[in-house]
Amino acid sequence: MVTLLWLIAVVLVIAGIYVILARRDILWGIVLIVLGFLVGPGGVSIFNV
Repeated sequence: MVTLLWLIAVVLVIAGIYVILARRDILWGIVLIVLGFLVGPGGVSIFNV
């Protein structure tokens, strides 16, 4: 489960960086990066409430 959460977090952060750089949509990029940090097992996971 930890590996799955880590992979989801990495995908969200990479997608956020892509949105910021390629599509020039800073708000959605920041939202995706923050969601990546929230889902990630190293941070505050929203699944461990």
